[in-house]
Amino acid sequence: MKLKGLLIDIHKRKIFPAIITIKNGKIGNIELNKGNEGNFILPGLIDSHIHIESSMVSPGSFAMEAVSRGTIGVVSDPHEIANVLGTDGVNIMIEDGEKVPLKFWFGAPSCVPATKFETSGAKINSAGIKELLSRKEIKYLSEMMNYPGVILGDNEVMEKIKISIDKGKPVDGHAPGLTGEDLKRYVAAGISTDHECSTIEEAREKISLGMKILIREGSAARNLDALKELYKTNPQDLMLCSDDLHPEMLMKRHINKLISKLVSEGYDLFDVVRSATINPVFHYGLEAGLLRIGDPADFIIVDDPGKMNVLETWIDGKKVFEKGKTTFKNKFGKSQNKFNCSEIQEESIAIKLTGGKIRIIEAFDGELLTKEIIRELPAEKGIESDTETDMLKIVVKDRYNDAPPAVGFIKGFGLKKGAFASSVAHDSHNIICIGTRDSDIAAAINEVVKMKGGLAVVNEGNIETLKLPIAGIMSDRPVSEVADKYASLSSLVKSLGCRMSAPFMTLSFMALLVIPELKLSDKGLFDGRKFELVPLFVD
Repeated sequence: MKLKGLLIDIHKRKIFPAIITIKNGKIGNIELNKGNEGNFILPGLIDSHIHIESSMVSPGSFAMEAVSRGTIGVVSDPHEIANVLGTDGVNIMIEDGEKVPLKFWFGAPSCVPATKFETSGAKINSAGIKELLSRKEIKYLSEMMNYPGVILGDNEVMEKIKISIDKGKPVDGHAPGLTGEDLKRYVAAGISTDHECSTIEEAREKISLGMKILIREGSAARNLDALKELYKTNPQDLMLCSDDLHPEMLMKRHINKLISKLVSEGYDLFDVVRSATINPVFHYGLEAGLLRIGDPADFIIVDDPGKMNVLETWIDGKKVFEKGKTTFKNKFGKSQNKFNCSEIQEESIAIKLTGGKIRIIEAFDGELLTKEIIRELPAEKGIESDTETDMLKIVVKDRYNDAPPAVGFIKGFGLKKGAFASSVAHDSHNIICIGTRDSDIAAAINEVVKMKGGLAVVNEGNIETLKLPIAGIMSDRPVSEVADKYASLSSLVKSLGCRMSAPFMTLSFMALLVIPELKLSDKGLFDGRKFELVPLFVD
């Protein structure tokens, strides 16, 4: 088979009219074509770090949508489902991904549980990591979020890193705000990437120590604008990633639109495309084609590099997307879950004491980082949600056991009435809820319990839900269907006064303890700077 078009050659850094021959799933030949017309042909795009589970659909469903965006492969960390189901969850992801042509390169989740300060559904120790890294489907050790463990030389943490290095597989990092001597120790342990940079100064320090920077542009955390100037100085050290991409965002764009944004703003086309092709392939040792003779025929055809509208996607010499449609089918297999808690009573989330100083989480739109606020409350007012000052009650309920829920307060969401809850709550995926009244909070949490996983919005007795039967964090339905329902629920939360552009996504990170400053787990408030639980009340 032969194809004609304007080849974007990222190796020779030129664009020329070419005839590409495909033979036995590989690039058989590339020759200069006479004439200068046609659409643009470039290597297929790779997301260098993503949690498929955050799209709330199975790998197969994700693939159906991703190929339409020119994505031919993803470096996927199955950390979320592993925290629920352990290695069984990793197997679910691998097996489902093998049913579709999109290339999934999975990592061995390094932090299951993410910390000892929360309740997860499973544990993966160093022996489990060794078994996973022995598999051909597992390409790397997933993000090492326990950076205090690395810095302090924790035996189990260091053993996991050693296993990966001994097997010649890279170790992904997760070190938000880490700097100075602590960062040097972290990198010296063998950790080679970071996707948590939010400032260019942080990224440059990490690059100077030899790290690769994965520029993240997801649904909640968006760092592209802050870091894009690195394309002028360190293009060889950059990759593009989504990290967490909710379904409605996947319907709009993937890595393709990050490329179009950068190119349209004047950043070098070859450097930008390289960050989503050559750089991840070489760093992770991926079996992906880069439009060289003998490579797998993984490429895309687009209208214009400045727009990156995908016309066709090819994987291993087969056309998997054309004229707005995928050429393959998807059907999810057997589902698994772990949801063992009972419904809660309204009284279980009441705060009995009145007056004094309390810690409050301050959240920000588009950020995973939070701040700690100390506020003194008048004794006569008590401690309840206060919509006038935007001090709302936040609750995290252990979904694996019948343990009492943890209660705190949060500022930044702006909710004026009702409550919304989710069992998508990084990293252990317990039930998390924010609301204005205890009755609505309890009702929203109990609705998630009844579904054994999902999203719920409650207001004045009205309840809207999205069920997530796969591990309580994913649906077996198509992306478009899940996206529509998710968007509807998000709009509903915004209509109740919430100011967050992605309410559920931001909510899901309020239990992510490894991102400072203050978060809430099922065991209580957690200070990410001290890496310890702290009381609600301040002496």
